[in-house]
Amino acid sequence: MGPELTERFPLGAAATVAELEADPHPLLARLRAHEPVSWLPALGGWLVTSHHLAVRVMRDAATFTVDDPRFSTARVVGPSMLSLDGAAHTRHRDPFARPFRPARTRARFTAFVEAETARLVDGLAPAGRAELRGDLAGPLAVAVVAEALGLDGVDAATVRSWYGAFVDAVSAITAGQEPPGRARDAHDRLRAAVEDALAANGSLLAEAARHEAGLTTAEVVANAAVLMFGGIDTTEGMIVNAVRHLLGDPGGLALVRDDPGLLEAAIEESLRLEPSASVVDRYATRNVRLAGADVRQGDLVRVSIAGANRDPSVFTDPDRFDVRRANVSDHLAFAHGPHFCFGATLARLEARTALTALLDRLPGLRFDPVRPTSPRGLVFRRPSHLHVLWDA
Repeated sequence: MGPELTERFPLGAAATVAELEADPHPLLARLRAHEPVSWLPALGGWLVTSHHLAVRVMRDAATFTVDDPRFSTARVVGPSMLSLDGAAHTRHRDPFARPFRPARTRARFTAFVEAETARLVDGLAPAGRAELRGDLAGPLAVAVVAEALGLDGVDAATVRSWYGAFVDAVSAITAGQEPPGRARDAHDRLRAAVEDALAANGSLLAEAARHEAGLTTAEVVANAAVLMFGGIDTTEGMIVNAVRHLLGDPGGLALVRDDPGLLEAAIEESLRLEPSASVVDRYATRNVRLAGADVRQGDLVRVSIAGANRDPSVFTDPDRFDVRRANVSDHLAFAHGPHFCFGATLARLEARTALTALLDRLPGLRFDPVRPTSPRGLVFRRPSHLHVLWDA
């Protein structure tokens, strides 16, 4: 791309990866107001920040596809439901999506999630302090994914190390860097665990492998890795971000304590305000004009979920955490269109169960005042640590 683009999109030209990782929201607001589709040399592509344009891009898989050899997740784990469109996407997605339909998800996982949450929170309670990402949100998300995938005999630390390697690799590629070598080792070890799971009756992976779509073992492995992204990192971030938003808003927390029925709305509002997966990538299949930007065939078109979720044309006072927000369900935290996250019901179940247990069992739950924290991340946004105290 030539200098004419940097002249035409000066806000995008000045954007840095460091700014997007640390606190992107002021920049995203400026872009949304003046350059809703902007060219960002730092990302090597276009960034879409308005809500209606984000929906348009995610709905139109024929024009804005994930099926491109540059797609970050495909480069790390191979082709999967996340990096394919059309009939190939359906073939990869259906064998996994069916077990995660809402009613089946609740029937299959509610008791497990409640028991695992109770075990973790009860273990924390006597101490009066904890780091909630490492002590609750992460272990819960890992345990649920291991249970869902049927990875018997694989300990939580190992599963966590695998997905950590995948997340680091995707983040590196998104920032224009080479992925670390440990991602390949993690992929090899995941493949061995998946092969063991395929031999066990009753596991989700075995069920997917038997589906009429006829996925190969390599394809099952790739989709298992994708489920780890959705089931671990983003769910962990979703829980931690929701705790942070509630504890940081005494008025909202008081409303939720007085009316526990507001908890689900509070979680949705947290998803809107700081989605744990903040961007999704697409590639233009043809030349197209998008809000005054001339997008060329093959261009990277990155949708800022974080930007779309704070669009003032959709959400009044968008930077405020409001547990009574009437249209909070319009957020795009689980994406939109054919790649909408089918694990949303399970993620919401985990978040609701975790926050209910924290508020019910840890009286006086509050931030540790000497250990402040804030979310970070280019792709996956959440605090690196969330230290809290309570009255033990």
